Amino acid sequence: MAVPSIIIRPDIAPGAAAQAYGRANSGLAGTDFGGVLSRALHGVADAGRAAETQSMQAIAGQGDVTQVVTAVAKAELALQTTTTIRDRVVQAYQDIMRMPI
Repeated sequence: MAVPSIIIRPDIAPGAAAQAYGRANSGLAGTDFGGVLSRALHGVADAGRAAETQSMQAIAGQGDVTQVVTAVAKAELALQTTTTIRDRVVQAYQDIMRMPI
């Protein structure tokens, strides 16, 4: 098994690296868990609506079958991911409730 190596670049100052990291991480800063969860659920709903739209266009003879299959697959994957996350959140809650005080 290969051991991952860390490349240290002396041409990048630590301060500049920290600023770059801050800029890259700024999209996540200041957001709460509820907001992240809400955006994720809206994304799942949007994927479902896109799949429905593509399906309706295909039924009307205006859509491409490849696009329909792709949209439905994306919606299915989003729903499976949401279900898995829900199950893990419920399991974590149950584990916390079983902890002795």
